Formats: sequence, structure tokens, C-alpha cells
Amino acid sequence: MYGVAIVTGGTRGIGHDISKALIADGLKVAAFYAGNEEAAQKFRDETGQKAYKVDVSDFAAVEKAVAQVEADLGPVTVLVNNAGITRDGALHKMDPQNWHDVIETNLTSCFYLCRAVVGGMRERNFGRIINISSINGQKGQFGQTNYSAAKAGMLGFTKALALESAAKGITVNAICPGYIETDMTGQMRPEVLESIIRGIPMARMGQPDEIAAIVSFLASEKAAFITGATISANGGQYMV
Repeated sequence: MYGVAIVTGGTRGIGHDISKALIADGLKVAAFYAGNEEAAQKFRDETGQKAYKVDVSDFAAVEKAVAQVEADLGPVTVLVNNAGITRDGALHKMDPQNWHDVIETNLTSCFYLCRAVVGGMRERNFGRIINISSINGQKGQFGQTNYSAAKAGMLGFTKALALESAAKGITVNAICPGYIETDMTGQMRPEVLESIIRGIPMARMGQPDEIAAIVSFLASEKAAFITGATISANGGQYMV
């Protein structure tokens, strides 16, 4: 595989493994991160690739960062929208700012990133866009109206952009991970984790590299006829 990939949220968790998989595939990877400088530097040292601090909820910042990536590395051929935050709370108690922050970071950022790269992809008649949604965007989750709305919105966004882009050789697909073993899930109380795992038919959480493997496939020529698809990777917890 050739070209340049942007992975948002690409220095930690699932994004870290996605970045590593695309590097292994031969892509130059630009990992966007929000603010964890230690993780970003560790990523740079480990991979030899570039990491850029970017507020993905700011269109001007995204445009500037994408322009810098293309100046540094070349045209963007693969985009993975993986950045995401949670600000959980029942709707009747939810602070409007927590709604706004989650929608802007998780959903609006997809528009900003895609808007910044899709023109070049259309000119070159090639591109791969992969949006990391969530099981909770498919089935909903108590205390996550903001997060579930954002992740469900990504699925509709994926299908519409896939229709707009197919004739230009650009595929647009979504992945809905279930519960994946990351630093975030590692902070949950043991009894909560045990309860979650009991609800997964495979009786375990997923691994970040299992999601990365799907991204690797969707970014490859082997997936050239797949677009507008939603791939669930949740151990059987929710089947659609």
C-alpha cells in the first residue's frame, strides 16, 4: 500500500494500533492527538512517524493541520476518523456543554476532516475514509445520549458520503467496535467490567489490534468494492 494516512486520536488506544497497522502496510501516517504530549512523543519515538497536535473540533485548525501534513508527507489517501470523547450523564441532568463537546469532537470533526481531504481525493480518483463509530451508536446506551447520537450520526454520514464519492474511486465505511481493552476500559471498576463481559457472547473484550486489522483491510485494494458499509466488531454483543 502507498500514500499518506491521517488517523485522528492516533497516538493512544485503538487509534495507536490503527496507526501501527497502516505503517506496517507501507503508509506514511500522520497521527492527530488532542493534548497528551507524553503519548505523542512515545508514538514518534516508537514509530518514527509524525504526530500533530490538533483540535479536531475547530475547522480552521483542521484545515491548517491537513495542509501541513500534505506539505510534510504528500497527498492524503487514507483518513481514519477515530477521535472521540465521552461526557456521560443522564439527559435530564446533562450539561449542554457536555452535549456540545461530544457532538463537536466525535461527529462534527468527521465533517471537518472529510471536507479537508475529500477534494484532493476526488481530483486523484482515489481515497479511503474509515469512520470509527461504536456499538452504542447502534443500540444506544444509558447515560450516553450525546455519545450515542454522535456515533449514530457517523453512520448516516458514512452512507451519504459513500454515495457522493463512489464514482470518484473513494470508499467510505464505518466500523462499530464493542468493548475494547484499552486504558479507558481499564479504568472501569472490576465489577462493572465483569458485568459487561457477561453480556458478550465471546466472553471477552476485543483487542485494539482486532479493530486495526479491519481498518487495514478497508484501506486496501482488497476492499475496493466495499463502500457505505457498517462493520460490527463486538463479540456478538449486538447483532444487526
